[in-house]
Amino acid sequence: MKYSWHCEFNLVSTITATDLSKHGMKIGGSKRMKASAKYLHAVLAIWVVLYSNLILGQFQVRDSVLFNPHVEIGGGYQFPFGDMARRFGNSGVAGLGFHIKARTQWYYGLQGSYFFGNKVTEPGLMQNLYTDAGEILDNQGQKSIVYIQERGWMYFLDAGRLFPIVGPNPNSGVLAYAGVGYMHHKIRIEHQSNEIAQLEGEYLKGYDRLTMGPAAHAFLGYFHMSNNKLINFFAGVEVAHAWTKGVRTIHFDTRLVDHSLRSDGLIGVRAGWVVHLYRRAPDAYYFK
Repeated sequence: MKYSWHCEFNLVSTITATDLSKHGMKIGGSKRMKASAKYLHAVLAIWVVLYSNLILGQFQVRDSVLFNPHVEIGGGYQFPFGDMARRFGNSGVAGLGFHIKARTQWYYGLQGSYFFGNKVTEPGLMQNLYTDAGEILDNQGQKSIVYIQERGWMYFLDAGRLFPIVGPNPNSGVLAYAGVGYMHHKIRIEHQSNEIAQLEGEYLKGYDRLTMGPAAHAFLGYFHMSNNKLINFFAGVEVAHAWTKGVRTIHFDTRLVDHSLRSDGLIGVRAGWVVHLYRRAPDAYYFK
């Protein structure tokens, strides 16, 4: 559907000396009046363009099903299940995605997410580094402080559909999609205040339990595009599942090799802001 917007304005941008004399005004002030009229002309023209853009944009979003490419920036909170719950606790997640909503309401695109947490439970982790007093010593033989955290990434190709059964226009509604991709996660070991040779460089890989494998996920929630294009967001529930295994050759602490298959899952809530990239219908403005 195409739209054109035609506006004609006959604004007086010059004022003659004759006009001024008719109104009892001095001819010496005509230059000042001319400048004021030109300034008023410019201000009114800018105001009309901005206002008509807003009104036309509302009309397009409210009454048309748009082809809508967009970028999402979001985050959420996740609860682990399966083998993931035995190693990690709850986690936060931040993500970035690019999707397209077609005029047929089909929805497709790709996204990536980074998840992180502070609860780690891993039997035997760094057991070879602890002293009898339960401490890890740095290179100078001093007690060190070591932080253990969860870090992970997920990437998906998505496909689904928007159901415009709720919302202010046919470009908003219940959004459902699923995707396939990849997940990998590891244990992050950090010791900023101390130098520990066994936990630096390539040695660190012998303790991080890096795990990865194919994954799938699904999302069900609400997608909102406001009529004035100013408030655009999504919110809903997401579940992800991955079939992973450890990829390190050996664990330095347990002296074991662990390539067993794992069933890692995450379920949680996610919300974010949407930046629309769709092209507006052509506008035409005519000023006189």
